[in-house]
Amino acid sequence: MKTRVCEMFGIELPIFAFSHCRDVVAAVSKAGGMGVLGALAYSPEQLEIELKWIDDNVDGKPYGVDVVMPAKVADLAGTSGGDVEPEKMAAQFGEMIPPQHREWLDRLLAEHNIPELPEEEQTGGALLGWVHEKGRQQVDVALSHDIKLLANALGSPPEDVVNLAHEHGVKVAALCGTVAQAERHVARGVDVVVAQGTEAGGHTGEVSSLVLWPEVVDAIGPDTPVLGAGGIGDGRQIAAALALGCEGVWTGSIWLTTAESDSSPLVQEKLMAATSRDTVRSRSWTGKPARMLRTEWTEAWEREDSPGYLPMPLQYMLISNAQRRIGRSQNPELTTMPVGQVVGRMNKVRPVRDVMFDLVEEFVEATEGVHKLVE
Repeated sequence: MKTRVCEMFGIELPIFAFSHCRDVVAAVSKAGGMGVLGALAYSPEQLEIELKWIDDNVDGKPYGVDVVMPAKVADLAGTSGGDVEPEKMAAQFGEMIPPQHREWLDRLLAEHNIPELPEEEQTGGALLGWVHEKGRQQVDVALSHDIKLLANALGSPPEDVVNLAHEHGVKVAALCGTVAQAERHVARGVDVVVAQGTEAGGHTGEVSSLVLWPEVVDAIGPDTPVLGAGGIGDGRQIAAALALGCEGVWTGSIWLTTAESDSSPLVQEKLMAATSRDTVRSRSWTGKPARMLRTEWTEAWEREDSPGYLPMPLQYMLISNAQRRIGRSQNPELTTMPVGQVVGRMNKVRPVRDVMFDLVEEFVEATEGVHKLVE
């Protein structure tokens, strides 16, 4: 199972695992793959704490960091990047959220008897790392650690960020959902392209993995390795990705129901009860299409009385406190989360190491089975 990305990153297995949970990241890296921490939700100070913990608990194994520096967000009062101090952006974006959106969301929560947050927990809408100014702060923190990969989840990373990572000896990856996006990534100088099919959880396009992977491989040529993403939860799917020209896989959803995951018991229960038909691409999370678990939350945003979606980052700023209220109340009807169609295979909680072992064993069985067909 050795491919070029194994040599590039010094890993035993070409299995990359995206997770917001540091325990999952460290466990995957120690099991021979490469954990990649999603930095989106962390302030620079929190990210420093998380990465320091990984440094101390990954046994010297390589790991990466994923940031979100989208190609397009809502225009902030006619300004452009660099014109607004990051610390002031949340307040200024918050003023752009229409009152009718806040009022409708309050009514939705009242319909489900979701209590208010305690006064000490109430905050403004969370901007997180949805804008370049915040993303750059996270990049600076990440590059102060001994990471091996910096990935950008939405759009091509800025050229100066690519150059900065390379100056630190860090490889750069970027996710794509179309051939055109992949070609832009390569032109920007990325080292690895992650071709993510529509089956994937979170932000994703409309092209299926089996169509997208070979399209991207053929379009960008042999100089840049491709990782297949979208719907991977079995070693047979890894074998399919490698057969189609990918040199590894990028996984995400399957780690939500591992023993190391920080998903709540309610979230894990809902995930394990879901089938592959129980997801939907919805703008209700961030304003951009993201595959999520279909619940009364996603359905409500499609009702006739819905005020409609806001552009990134306004949509998440609008719902961030609502999601905290839902999480605190453990309301099962409104509880949702980004997850891919592979959720139908996620039916029990297992340690990360067991998941990695099964992926490899299934890959070996699949490749041996195919080999027998051509003997």
